[in-house]
Amino acid sequence: MVGNNVSHAKNRTRRRFLPNLNDVTLMSETLGRGFKFRISAAALRTVDHRGGLDGFMGKAKDTDLSAKALKVKKDIVKAQAEA
Repeated sequence: MVGNNVSHAKNRTRRRFLPNLNDVTLMSETLGRGFKFRISAAALRTVDHRGGLDGFMGKAKDTDLSAKALKVKKDIVKAQAEA
């Protein structure tokens, strides 16, 4: 998104609104190891709300995930099916 910085004197300069991205390592309880992702703070709250990485990947749509996340989801689903 884009917008304006507006000073007290009403001077306007262009600015960008960037997502709040964080480098995090999320642990998978099913696979027993961690995965590094660069996700937004809102996505991190969603992961916590859904009960961790395994719960999040189980409910996430394939179209919303990156190629790396799709591979992790496939591995988690496979490991849960075997257990």
